[in-house]
Amino acid sequence: MKTLSIGTIFGLFGAVAVSVSFAAQWPTWVMFIAWVSFYIFGKTIKTSLLAFLQIALGFLMGILIQTCGTFLAGYIAELGLAVAVFFFIGSLPYITKIKMLNNIPAVFLGLIIFFGVHPKIAPMPIFELSIPIIAGFIFAALNDWAVQSVMKKQVA
Repeated sequence: MKTLSIGTIFGLFGAVAVSVSFAAQWPTWVMFIAWVSFYIFGKTIKTSLLAFLQIALGFLMGILIQTCGTFLAGYIAELGLAVAVFFFIGSLPYITKIKMLNNIPAVFLGLIIFFGVHPKIAPMPIFELSIPIIAGFIFAALNDWAVQSVMKKQVA
């Protein structure tokens, strides 16, 4: 019975999340990357905020890679993007020495989202991209809370 209850909760939250995502015209996969991040990087507010910060760092790195790659392409053609990627990805071991920025997978998830969506490099499109990520963390937290509540009731 516990598995059925948990499956029902997951299905319900997933269905609501997809419905909200479609209605708001968000890239649904972006929201689910955040959902997965909640479970992978720790199911607390602190770890979620740190993961979000590092996903945002991935966005910033994507912006810098794209901007520098475009600039360098004017001088070294197709190699411009490769050189920019080499420089910025190569900086990750140094960046991760900062305790709050030590999660390389979260940075790469930010890069995946940035390059997957290809937002216009402007404040508003970047800000708008953060909304489905925040929603993904919220849906995951609510889903986890509901599952934990059901599990406690079924144990008692």
